[in-house]
Amino acid sequence: MECQVAHLIKFIEEMRRELIQLGKSKPLTDPEVVKLSQRLDRLLNEYQLISDKVLTSK
Repeated sequence: MECQVAHLIKFIEEMRRELIQLGKSKPLTDPEVVKLSQRLDRLLNEYQLISDKVLTSK
């Protein structure tokens, strides 16, 4: 599970950087920015679920 979390964190950070760069070049309401933001939200939700499972299993 730790490997999965580490991979997810790395992917979240990469997507976050990409979203920041995209947000600098396009309006925040641009469909591409919104789509990427929604993808990042889903990843963050997934990370939260995994984190909750780890905490409750201890």
